[in-house]
Amino acid sequence: MTKTTTKETFPTDVLSEKKLVLVDFWAEWCGPCKQIAPRLEELAEKYSENLSVCKIDVDSNRELALEYNVRSIPSLILFNAGEQVDTLIGAVSFEELEDLITRNL
Repeated sequence: MTKTTTKETFPTDVLSEKKLVLVDFWAEWCGPCKQIAPRLEELAEKYSENLSVCKIDVDSNRELALEYNVRSIPSLILFNAGEQVDTLIGAVSFEELEDLITRNL
């Protein structure tokens, strides 16, 4: 299951998490964001022991989007032990998302 994260919960949800965290920077009005949402849910369930998936609404959390140089959405940033380790941008396939995760496990 994906988790909604905000500026206030980001340090706990992402930076302090011991397992991999895939952060989805998205917006309600973004069609491609809605397109990949089911894929993210599936990955969150499939890799639940090793992965946490967090969603950050860029309209409500502009400071975080700026801090991580999010210029287009969906932007998917993978964190490992609080460090940014990988990024995907756009409505990528399930296979591309899974590859992002497996190569960083």
